[in-house]
Amino acid sequence: MQDWGYARCAQICQDMTLIGRYLAGDRPSGPPRHWLSIGRGRSFPPRLRVFRPWVLPLRGGSVEADDRGGDCEMSVVAYPARVDATVDGGLSRWLWLVKWLLLVPHFVVLAFLWLAFVAVSFVAFFAILFTGRYPRGLFEFNVGVLRWTWRVSFYAYGALGTDRYPPFTLSDVPSYPTHFDVDYPDHLSRGLVLVKWWLLAIPHYLVVALFVGGGWVSDEKTAGAPGLIGLLVLVAAIVLLFTDRYPPQIFDFVLGMNRWALRVAAYAGLMTDRYPPFRLDLGGQQVTGTVSGVRPTPPAPAGDAV
Repeated sequence: MQDWGYARCAQICQDMTLIGRYLAGDRPSGPPRHWLSIGRGRSFPPRLRVFRPWVLPLRGGSVEADDRGGDCEMSVVAYPARVDATVDGGLSRWLWLVKWLLLVPHFVVLAFLWLAFVAVSFVAFFAILFTGRYPRGLFEFNVGVLRWTWRVSFYAYGALGTDRYPPFTLSDVPSYPTHFDVDYPDHLSRGLVLVKWWLLAIPHYLVVALFVGGGWVSDEKTAGAPGLIGLLVLVAAIVLLFTDRYPPQIFDFVLGMNRWALRVAAYAGLMTDRYPPFRLDLGGQQVTGTVSGVRPTPPAPAGDAV
């Protein structure tokens, strides 16, 4: 029974290796017997057909295993949309009560910027559909709108992470305590652009709705519900009010949920073909690294014991 368990572990590790190599683009040039064609220019090992529905979520990282079947490693690689932030020290106990009023000028500007964002995304949709490329100028503008929105949210009730007033610019400001950026893609799928922003993103939309909240209209009545982000930021604000301290655990969790939402926004905004990982990366800094697991050494047979 133990030998079967170790053999099964080795088989799983080998399967993980094949998945990692497939996602990394290491595919055979010819059609060996153990590979199966699944589309134009693509291949996939037959024994891993069951994993095919999970290929997209796995694109957030790569999985590798020792070829000898012993050690397994999972590398968490950076997603093209990156969010970094640090909470300011010495936050005001009272300023958060009036930040909604101070941000009125930003709300007015953002209303026009988001109208432009929709129009630019419409143009980019057809550009990608016919050329496979997102025009660089349009891409930078839409990333700037998301960046501006995130800075306002970080200052206000999306995090309450700083008392520094957000700058009126689409560009990144190195001295500001939070940053958002998306790597420019050299090529985007012409077919994927037709479905990724609505059909493929539905699971993420459900998660993001839980994080940020939402509203609905029925029978001429409007209702809404706050999300986890709003509730946790309210708790942090109350703690800040009475203790002059922002709970770091709440900040890390809030940043993780905001990072998830911004990744989905970049994917649904046609800025990347990499499916957002179903992974809550906590903390202000986006971390990449490797998680390792070592198969335990099989015990020696009883007859070999000294």
